[in-house]
Amino acid sequence: MPARTRQLSLADIDRIVRQRCVETGSEKRVGLEIEWIPFPVADATTHAPFELVERVARAAPRPAGSALTFEPGGQIELSSPPLPGVSAAITCVRTDASILRAALAQHAIELRGIGLDTRPLRRVRDDPRYRAMEAFFDADGFAGRRMMNATASIQVNLDLGDAASMGRRWRLAHAIGPVLAATFANSPMVAGAPSGWRSTRMANWWAMDATRTHPARASRDRTEVHSRHDPRPATGRRLVRERLDPLALDPAQAWVEYAMRANVMLIRSSDTEHLPMRERVPFARWVEEGHELGWPTEDDLLYHLTTLFPPVRLRGWIELRMIDALPDEWWPVAGAVAAALLDDEEASAIAERVTAPVASAWLLAFRFGLSRAPMAEAARACFSAALDALPRMGVDVGTRADAGRFYERYVARGRCPADDELEPAAREMAMEVS
Repeated sequence: MPARTRQLSLADIDRIVRQRCVETGSEKRVGLEIEWIPFPVADATTHAPFELVERVARAAPRPAGSALTFEPGGQIELSSPPLPGVSAAITCVRTDASILRAALAQHAIELRGIGLDTRPLRRVRDDPRYRAMEAFFDADGFAGRRMMNATASIQVNLDLGDAASMGRRWRLAHAIGPVLAATFANSPMVAGAPSGWRSTRMANWWAMDATRTHPARASRDRTEVHSRHDPRPATGRRLVRERLDPLALDPAQAWVEYAMRANVMLIRSSDTEHLPMRERVPFARWVEEGHELGWPTEDDLLYHLTTLFPPVRLRGWIELRMIDALPDEWWPVAGAVAAALLDDEEASAIAERVTAPVASAWLLAFRFGLSRAPMAEAARACFSAALDALPRMGVDVGTRADAGRFYERYVARGRCPADDELEPAAREMAMEVS
């Protein structure tokens, strides 16, 4: 809660971020956070009662030890603890997810691995945080509500590394981000029609408050440009094109600067009263000038950090957030490939080299997937390197076989899962025209 006088200096903030958001070590633990959207089997255009979904899901045992959470729109998430290797994390989530699916199936409810729910929006959780978050994002349009209530993703959590390697890992995580987003894009539709994006989910994130959703390692040098690819209504808003700073190798410093520039989402005056900040106030200004409710404390800083959602997030570990939710046969592949590109020495060296031409091509990835040559070439090289790495990493035979099938079905052909859904839509449009 805010204090009556100023509490934090820049040195305090730097110290707190380094203590709480940077964990160095030589371990290569992996955590997976997998989201699904529940649908009634009888009518997929309607919503299953959230009270039923929540009751059944909470009652289902999770013997592998994953954590169960619910997003504002009722999306279900299972999260593994940090485990020694991606294969262990996959087994953890896969085991508990199978039990969860079976429990929900008894009530004619299925879980779908898709990046964007195209049904009418609804918010089923009424926590003070979500009320304030919704009001904050509403000041910029509709994208925030869609993000909260209709998106689902795969998050891959990887150790930051030791002091000597963490800068390189931080930079590489950003470089491979567009390739991962393009390779696994799986949200091409809105309201039953193609949106123009392979990953509408990530395009939606990009259309929100850029101070908390664009990459954290971007420099302060920004060029605002009009874009016909902007998924938001044409109301004069501008997309922000970030110029990446190749020397930004200190993750802690990058995260401090990002947090200071990011707008304050809300101020908690009590456990139940959260004031949404409709006026855009960077955290640095709150630190310097205060607010009528007071000055931020260390607790307010730590809470502010939880409201930052760039595609690569620093939380003591590296969190990759750019991958759309996928069906059960493919989400383990996404987790394994992402882990290989950062944790395997040979694969990471290849990824570092081949992603250089597309390392900042986020919008290209969201819009076109792998249908453009530069991204497709980088993806083929990265995926091939990951396939070679999986046996060295001890990944199970089944996941390795699935990764091979994914490569042949999608990557080798310059396709992503979104294209499976776009092809029938294109045929329908062609028939209507003819």
